[in-house]
Amino acid sequence: MSHLFSKSFYSILALCTLSLVACANNTSEDSTKKSETNPDDVTLTLPSGFKAVVFAENLGGTRHLTVNANGDVYVKLSRLKNGKGIYRLRDTNGDGKAEDISGFGNFGGTGIAIKNGYLYASSDEEVFRFKLDANNNIVNPDKPEKVVTGLLSRHEHEAKAIALDNNGNLYVNIGAYSNACQVDDRQKGSPGMKPCPILDSAGGIWQFKADKLNQTYGDGTRYATGLRNVVGLDWNTSTNTLFVMQHGRDQLHDLFPDMYDTKQSAELPAECMYELHKGSNCGWPYIYYDQLQHKKILAPEFGGDGKKTGGEDAQDPVVAFPGHLAPNGLLFYTGNQFPEKYKNGAFVVFHGSWNRAPEPQEGYYVVFVPFKDGKPSGNWEVFADGFSGGPDFTASGRAKHRPCGIAQAPDGSIYVSDDAKGTIWKISYGK
Repeated sequence: MSHLFSKSFYSILALCTLSLVACANNTSEDSTKKSETNPDDVTLTLPSGFKAVVFAENLGGTRHLTVNANGDVYVKLSRLKNGKGIYRLRDTNGDGKAEDISGFGNFGGTGIAIKNGYLYASSDEEVFRFKLDANNNIVNPDKPEKVVTGLLSRHEHEAKAIALDNNGNLYVNIGAYSNACQVDDRQKGSPGMKPCPILDSAGGIWQFKADKLNQTYGDGTRYATGLRNVVGLDWNTSTNTLFVMQHGRDQLHDLFPDMYDTKQSAELPAECMYELHKGSNCGWPYIYYDQLQHKKILAPEFGGDGKKTGGEDAQDPVVAFPGHLAPNGLLFYTGNQFPEKYKNGAFVVFHGSWNRAPEPQEGYYVVFVPFKDGKPSGNWEVFADGFSGGPDFTASGRAKHRPCGIAQAPDGSIYVSDDAKGTIWKISYGK
């Protein structure tokens, strides 16, 4: 576990009273920051040399996004806006802002990606693809091909985030429709079901063929299991493996007040980054990862007491972040615009917490994890902050903007989406 938080970091954490942002600044290799104000209601804070502009705004629930080879940005909306669930954003004059905006697709959802001449996009039950022509335009926006149909959606962790590898495979998150697989979900003291029946059809990553139409569960393979819910995922081309960010379980104190106090419940369990391989098991619901003890802990629903370890057959995370930050976006940076330290490192977008009370809410920022030789090589640091509107908005959970998706442009800049007001920022270096 050499790539997880060090004890020295938690010494810093114990002294910080305002937020985890201050802690991350204490561990950052580059603590010199500058602020960019955009849009008018927030001030983004970035490392020195970076700047942000608002690429588009007021688009609605902008979830994940992807960038085409010609620079066009495609963004998936959680719900339809003017009858459309996907918007193409084009900068026609090179000023870093979208002037040409058009919509298509009659379904809401989260996932979107471009691969081998197709734009892939997901609803909460299906994955579609749209053919791109030689000029990078959608051939038939009103008639997408259906790649996967009938995916499980029970209105909890229903977002179908997607990723594609370089061997013709499509990966889809099937979130667990449960917090911890209790007999009575989210009920105080209710025991866990063992074996957990949810894992047969959810709580993991499913693999499908990217070029085969009308697939269902039976045509796919359960690629990884024991993952409560994944929204941020990315195929790491330097390791040729899938990395995911898991949303950790909730309500340790509410459900087991004799074992956990409110502070423990706010801080635990970790939000974990995993590197997956076929057959990976990350341990949900039987265990959770405690980033303070640096251990896999047996869940209280299954006989744990906050100290007993478990999950001997479950893999360890490669990075463990503080609890309840809601990681919704993941990107491994392969561009050349940013300084060398960012090359092949991971950007993680934290949507922000709702359930850390009575402790302050936290998150609403983008962090960076340095990687070397395919492994984390240092402490994570806050890269872009200020989306919430300030410390008071963060602490209360009344964030003005909640970052969600992230994508890299051909020129090496990155885009970050916000699903509270539908703002998209373009972040670049040295321009």
